[in-house]
Amino acid sequence: MEPKFIPLSVPNFCGNEKEYVNDAVVSEWVSTGGSKVPEFEKAIAEYVGAAGAVACNSGTSGLHLAMLAAGVGPGDEVIAPTLTFIAAVNPIRYAGAQPIFIGCGDSLCICPTLVREYLEANAEMRDGRCINKRTGAHIKAMVVVHVFGNMASMPGLLEIAKKYNLIVIEDATEALGTYYTDGPFKGKYAGTMGDIGVYSFNGNKIITTGAGGMVVSNNPEYLAHMKHLSTQAKSDELNYKHDEVGYNYRLTNVQAAMGLAQLEQLEGFIEHKNRMYDFYFQRLNGKGHYGIMPFREGVRSNKWFYSLYVYDEHPLKRDEIIRRLAERKIQTRPIWGLIQDQADYPRNESYGTDLARHYLDRIVNLPCSTSLTEEDAQRVVDVLLELSQG
Repeated sequence: MEPKFIPLSVPNFCGNEKEYVNDAVVSEWVSTGGSKVPEFEKAIAEYVGAAGAVACNSGTSGLHLAMLAAGVGPGDEVIAPTLTFIAAVNPIRYAGAQPIFIGCGDSLCICPTLVREYLEANAEMRDGRCINKRTGAHIKAMVVVHVFGNMASMPGLLEIAKKYNLIVIEDATEALGTYYTDGPFKGKYAGTMGDIGVYSFNGNKIITTGAGGMVVSNNPEYLAHMKHLSTQAKSDELNYKHDEVGYNYRLTNVQAAMGLAQLEQLEGFIEHKNRMYDFYFQRLNGKGHYGIMPFREGVRSNKWFYSLYVYDEHPLKRDEIIRRLAERKIQTRPIWGLIQDQADYPRNESYGTDLARHYLDRIVNLPCSTSLTEEDAQRVVDVLLELSQG
């Protein structure tokens, strides 16, 4: 009998999705109007403890709105991680600014030590602005990505941001539900410690609206500006007056209805993610030339993705492992290629990226759906251990 396909990460619709979406359809509010969008914004803001939220049609558009609200524009530079999905960096270019790529630590998130080293060597403060001594540009902001649901080292990063007067934009698109359980930010959720935070509800995220995103902030001016820009910057809706170049970045009422149902199940999804991460960890970490990448201590992570580390002693390289798993109908994926190597980003500055390049060649993301069963996870384990024998 042919084995069934085990996907990497798929949606889980086991709650009130059909009921809430049907309500939106019956009400005939299926586009960008209707009550579900503000309800979803309010629910997300309350869940993460933010002052307010603005719904949008993707995490990428949310990051673009964040750049614009922060005043990032032509002639500016933004500190950004090189080990991330390219959507975390492209909005810097959308705003007309340039990224400066910084490497990661063992959390896979941007490393505060490397950020500090780069700024100490290459920047100086002039009239309250952080200036790149080499380019003369204003380094205005820093993008912090909470990779795979792991929390970045926010105390260190925020200390640096305060010293250099940087606006902090948290890309928490993979980290909804991750929060500190200890330390100076105890109880604070990923996305709420910087100036602006962004979440994604793409189909593979821990909750999904099919496509969609949310921007949160405690700054009412940022929130109002992002809402204004996301709705085509109408200053007079009746007479179609526009006072800025705006964007059609709105979430639909149907998507918001789905999001409300998904949010009701989020804590259960996180509990399942944590349980299945432990399942893999107990059976693979330190066995068969594998490790399971840890999550930061003092944090309740949503453990969105599980990263298998392949030691150099393994008889197979990363890509061959992925290929052989696919032959057994087990879907996995490599980590992203470094952004500094892609598109025309090689022309941008980069610093301290050796560890990021090391992980690039050695990490495989394992199946991690919120519907993943122990039986399926055990098959993944069995095949991996078999492959470790060569």
